[in-house]
Amino acid sequence: MEIQERPQEHTEQLVSLTPSAAAKIRGLLAEEADVSVLRVAIEGGGCSGFQYGLGFDRGAQEGDHAFECEGVAVVVDPFSAPYLRGSTVDYLETIQESGFKIDNPNAVASCGCGHSFQVADEEVDPGEAGYGCGSGSGSGCSH
Repeated sequence: MEIQERPQEHTEQLVSLTPSAAAKIRGLLAEEADVSVLRVAIEGGGCSGFQYGLGFDRGAQEGDHAFECEGVAVVVDPFSAPYLRGSTVDYLETIQESGFKIDNPNAVASCGCGHSFQVADEEVDPGEAGYGCGSGSGSGCSH
């Protein structure tokens, strides 16, 4: 029996990349072996309830939203998709900060460092979604 590879489905672009973020990601991807996509996700934890996760992966998994932005293949898992819809990933390199920054229109509050955020009360609680809260107390910043 011949195994056929399932074609990667391209879906709507949930997250956008600025040109500076895309350039940095393309550079980092070129340095890594065995990866071909940027995975953008949310995870329970951080001082505000959710925190962002950016990383590289070999490809899309079952159920992932896969799309291309600024020449970068991007995947978002189905749990993260509603919370990230409309977000923009930027890369900053200034005297005050350096790194990736996510502008998320779905966040109603975020911690001072911008690495964790909360969504509206009617959204799923990170604890109910099978994700534990990292800091618990809500004070300080854990990223």
